[in-house]
Amino acid sequence: MQASIQPSRDPQVQYVLRLADTCLILAQRLGEWCGHAPIIEEDLALTNVALDLIGQARALLTHAGRMCGQQFDEDQLAFLRDEPDYRNVTMVELPRGDFAFTVLRNAMVATFLKLVWQRLLDSRDAELAAIAAKALKEARYHQQHAGDWVVRLGDGTDESRRRMLAALQQLWRYVPELLEGDAIDAQAAASGLGPDWSELRADWMSEMRQLLDAAALPLPAEAKFRSSGKRGVHSEHMGHLLAEMQYLQRAYPGGAW
Repeated sequence: MQASIQPSRDPQVQYVLRLADTCLILAQRLGEWCGHAPIIEEDLALTNVALDLIGQARALLTHAGRMCGQQFDEDQLAFLRDEPDYRNVTMVELPRGDFAFTVLRNAMVATFLKLVWQRLLDSRDAELAAIAAKALKEARYHQQHAGDWVVRLGDGTDESRRRMLAALQQLWRYVPELLEGDAIDAQAAASGLGPDWSELRADWMSEMRQLLDAAALPLPAEAKFRSSGKRGVHSEHMGHLLAEMQYLQRAYPGGAW
């Protein structure tokens, strides 16, 4: 089996990995919908969203590898780290859930990523700004697509509303991790690399409030629970996801099609 790698602990590398891993792991979860969505159009749509996120993750992981002195490439960073070295937010590693859960999670994460990409357009890091310029267009589509389904299901039948309410209660407890900054965020903001995630809180809450109002769904109270995936402390679901995602590269090191 291929040995694990450990990327740089430099705060700027870690900042980029948080975004890269959030995109990568959500894409892995969305890929599980291939062949299982409720209608053919959504089967294709969710797969395309996953491909967009993989593209964003590839660009960010390649850039992170360069920031590490080209010690690692995108594939090594994607597949050869141990669980504690992944920096994605916990929300994206949660099991696939039903369709209501999926579209609500997509709406939450796409809204967050859209706001991040908007701020990163002004990054002092020219490569990161270029990645953001392309990713912003995709995030806007992802947000609109998911938001349309949230409204349709939230203000739909009794069953669709019940499922949306259940998804909202499940997901909302993981929201604080998206909207709270730490030392890595503070360093990124001070250096001009990117925004402190806490700076996005007001805009994210405003956009989500508008969406939930349109879907006739209540805005939940903030939970006291704090998830910690972006610090490398993950849920029990992450190890199972990585076992499946990493198997081929671990079993056949450097394998290529």
